Amino acid sequence: MDGKQVQRRLAAILAADVVGYSRLMRANEVGTLAALMRHRKDLIDPTIADKRGRIVTVAGDGLLAEFASVVDAVDCATTIQQEMYTRNAEVPEDRRVDFRIGIHLGDVICEGDDIFGDGVNIAARIEGIARPGGVAVSLIVRDSVENRLALFFEDTGKQELKNIDRPVRVFNVRVGAPSRPEVPGVANSVTERPSIAVLPFANMSNDPEQEYFSDGITEDIITDLSKISALFVVGRHSALAYKGRAVDLRQVARDLGVRFILEGSVRKAGQRVRITAQLIEGTDGGHVWAERYDRDLSDVFAIQDEITRAIVDQLRIRLLPQEETAIEQTPTFNVEAYSQYLRGRQIFHQGTKTSLTLARRMFARAAEIDPSFARAYAGIADCDSRLRSKHGGTASVDEILATVDKALAIDPDLAEAHAARGYALMVADRRSQAPAAFEKALALDPNCHEAHYHFADFCVTAGDFGQAAEHYVRALEIKPDDYISPILLLGIFRSLGRPRDAESYARLGLKRAEEALRLHPEDSKPAQLGAGALATLGEHDRAKAWLDRALAVDPDDNGTRYNAACVYALLGEPDRAIDLLEVYLRQVGPDLKLWFKNDSDLDSIRSHPRYARLLELAV
Repeated sequence: MDGKQVQRRLAAILAADVVGYSRLMRANEVGTLAALMRHRKDLIDPTIADKRGRIVTVAGDGLLAEFASVVDAVDCATTIQQEMYTRNAEVPEDRRVDFRIGIHLGDVICEGDDIFGDGVNIAARIEGIARPGGVAVSLIVRDSVENRLALFFEDTGKQELKNIDRPVRVFNVRVGAPSRPEVPGVANSVTERPSIAVLPFANMSNDPEQEYFSDGITEDIITDLSKISALFVVGRHSALAYKGRAVDLRQVARDLGVRFILEGSVRKAGQRVRITAQLIEGTDGGHVWAERYDRDLSDVFAIQDEITRAIVDQLRIRLLPQEETAIEQTPTFNVEAYSQYLRGRQIFHQGTKTSLTLARRMFARAAEIDPSFARAYAGIADCDSRLRSKHGGTASVDEILATVDKALAIDPDLAEAHAARGYALMVADRRSQAPAAFEKALALDPNCHEAHYHFADFCVTAGDFGQAAEHYVRALEIKPDDYISPILLLGIFRSLGRPRDAESYARLGLKRAEEALRLHPEDSKPAQLGAGALATLGEHDRAKAWLDRALAVDPDDNGTRYNAACVYALLGEPDRAIDLLEVYLRQVGPDLKLWFKNDSDLDSIRSHPRYARLLELAV
């Protein structure tokens, strides 16, 4: 014993943390930290002080605050959540910083400025089961404030809380009087919608190359569920981070800020397919529903529809008439066309001449098998645009736009097709028409990665670095394995005079590029761009090693030439950079000649005597 007297007091404890913090940090570490700091500085800390509270601890995404008055604690929590709802109104759901808040009134042990004990532990556990954007309180808190604040309390019953030896009765707080009776399955606010994440379905086939097929089924189920307005669905790219990992589904639900998890597996053998699916309650890991489908391969689209409808039934969601129609729509009913499209999409994003040529062949085969397959035509157009822009491809602009028109004639609301139109117009140097196409794509699907990414490319070629940064940041948030956007942000923030942001995105991009190389060692693109990030960070030996790897894999690829030139310029080897750029500029379209002129990676060579020759080639 140290002789110190233990001090105890009764206090109202408020515990808060960010919903899906791990997901947000993976998507955009820099942006998430900036948003969290802004919310704390402008809202949370001042509100706690105004309500006579004291912040006890802050740790990453969470904080603990103490109040002498339980009324002040609840008033503080509801004020914060009301204001956060307003702040998040115009923010896409997968970018929102939402808080959970839990409150308990109990005995605490005091040691200096710290507090401990059951009062703290119970508050923290209640926070863990609060709704995203909501406030949950214990029975003693409800009883203490029920007649003193204009609030309504929803009884969730007694809850078994981790490391708490007795059940605790918990209430969700509603602010203001309900405007209408509640209908089961119909949410009364955005934060109260049922929420679900669909984890990548495991490929159980003997052939590892069938991975594209299980990934395609996962994405199509997500697409169908995303059409339901009464359901919040985590985007495919956020869930992709858990692919191939052994995970605790309760932790995944907490990381992603959802109540339900759908997981499953696919086994494809000949003309048969076996698909299993199970719906998991994220709070306790319990099974809500499970099914196994053993069918002919041609039934794969019917299986996807049955899984979607089973989830709708289990969550007691009422579909609107237009939603009924939307989830019945299938991009193609031909399994072979579907398989060819999925194979093409798998390799399209490698971006080398070889991969784009092969992807185009697969998209063309899909369209040949099913001439009504709109996505296949959009894929063909994107391949032709990239080949023309980056690798001296021979497809004319009129041919590319005609292919886009085929896609839009079949599906006028296909966001990918409008994004493909914008990119084709940019490549064709019909620049005044491109922004409208990108904006149309984003109006149809604000989470269209291709639209944000290519719109950002357009902004760079126009010298609009501020807007380019916005779209690249959005692209890397939507697609957590996108290493290209954060590395391209290096040059953007360098041009904007923001070196700290440039360094932060260099580290984020490098981390993602390392993972991409681990998964796809045959792909040169992560090594090309990662070398640039390493050079920027001053790791010159590693930069050279990564560049040597890229040049060994794709020495004659025009994209490899350009990225190698950028690395050499950053490493202080201007003649090697210019040698490569002289070859590169003879093969690229007008959009990439503008990019060359605006790329800050090349600033160190602009005073070189040979630079004038490059400008002649860039006309």
